[in-house]
Amino acid sequence: MSFTSLTCPSCGAAVRQYRNPFPTVDIIIELDNSIVLIKRKNPPHGWALPGGFVDYGESLEAAAIREAQEETGLAIQNLRLLGCYSDPARDERMHTITTVFIAQATGTPQAADDAAELALFSPDELPSPLCFDHAGILADYRSFRASCPCSSPPIHF
Repeated sequence: MSFTSLTCPSCGAAVRQYRNPFPTVDIIIELDNSIVLIKRKNPPHGWALPGGFVDYGESLEAAAIREAQEETGLAIQNLRLLGCYSDPARDERMHTITTVFIAQATGTPQAADDAAELALFSPDELPSPLCFDHAGILADYRSFRASCPCSSPPIHF
């Protein structure tokens, strides 16, 4: 358990301040037999899956839908869970835990919010560098698709 002590401004007693990982979501958006990746505006720079932090009071699924819309302009559907990734070193800025979803979209994506650029890539021909642990996540995605081409049922919430 990781915490530091703070001093209560009213009584002077030591109060524990806990340090917890930050929840995030990432979305593998399938569009026209490709996946959507963004080039990040902010450090760490490079290509990444669309995604971001979960807001207080927001479900993981709602965060995925919101982040996809904010960064790509796409409305997504058929949200499916790929997995959760929790390596404390996955994000050099802080300890994050990400929940990764797969979704489909139609339309024309456009880079927005934290995305400087956006492009469609074949899952077998990815750009470099990929940020965070996204190369490993996309390797898991390719394995999942190879073993289960019919996919899993969508998540209903």
